[in-house]
Amino acid sequence: MKELDMNTRSLLALAEELECRVMLDEPLDKHSSFHIGGCCTAMIDINSPDNLSQLWEETNRLGIRTMALGNGSNVLFDDRGFDGIIFLIGSSMDKIYMKDDNIIVAQAGCPLLKLCRFALEHSLSGLEFAYGIPGSVGGAIFMNAGAYGGEIKDVIKLGRAVDREGRQFEFSNEQMKFTYRGSRFTDGNELIVEGEFELPSGSYDEIQDKMVDLMSRRRDKQPLNMPSAGSAFKRPKDMFAGKLIEDSGLRGFSVGGAQISEKHCGFIVNKGGATCSDVRELIRQVQEKVHEDSGVMLECEVRYIPYQE
Repeated sequence: MKELDMNTRSLLALAEELECRVMLDEPLDKHSSFHIGGCCTAMIDINSPDNLSQLWEETNRLGIRTMALGNGSNVLFDDRGFDGIIFLIGSSMDKIYMKDDNIIVAQAGCPLLKLCRFALEHSLSGLEFAYGIPGSVGGAIFMNAGAYGGEIKDVIKLGRAVDREGRQFEFSNEQMKFTYRGSRFTDGNELIVEGEFELPSGSYDEIQDKMVDLMSRRRDKQPLNMPSAGSAFKRPKDMFAGKLIEDSGLRGFSVGGAQISEKHCGFIVNKGGATCSDVRELIRQVQEKVHEDSGVMLECEVRYIPYQE
């Protein structure tokens, strides 16, 4: 275990005063859908927006490297881990409630599955596309998650976030500056606290049927039984990354324990014992081969988190 410096010990003491669970030398493969990564210096399980504000302000005052983590479904941690503090925004911050007849408020740690089922319970439509995306509300807003023709930007009304000084702000849909798999939050200057989703009323049965259909399509086409980070590459304009990879003869191609899925070429899976280095080298070789064959340079969608800045 790495010896903690005075500033880190001070921060962790504050976290314990705020009744946040602190985990030292926490293995990150437990918090990544890839099941890859070394240990972080410490992980703090955030239990409220106010405590997040206080702790993030303190980390910045003390100059401690910090990042927020939700379900870990779109990240690739370094084999050496993360030299810093990770704020876990998960089940301790996953409250969800109705603000009025058509607006759901969900905290950043709320799983998308829970949000989608909550919308179904209230016969609210529009989130069906997200049913089965293995992420949290915070992560979905962060990267404007989408599938089957829908995106978070289509359904979110407001986002709330904390800046580096610990101040909480509200952002309108437009102010969140959504792009394809991105938003204003990807620069790391604000941490997402919660989102408000404005949804039209619909038929319970029709919403449920669409959710069941999309989940069935995911199971049929995607390697959900193997560790991965979802789609490995962003979709090029008017093309499909998986098709380009398949056309380059890379179905099943592997580097170490990392493999282009036999089931869906747009996915990189951990077939057993894959390292971060395996995944990154596989990405590099796929990009090189596809570019050579098609002239298209695939852009990686998975966020690589280095050990040190």
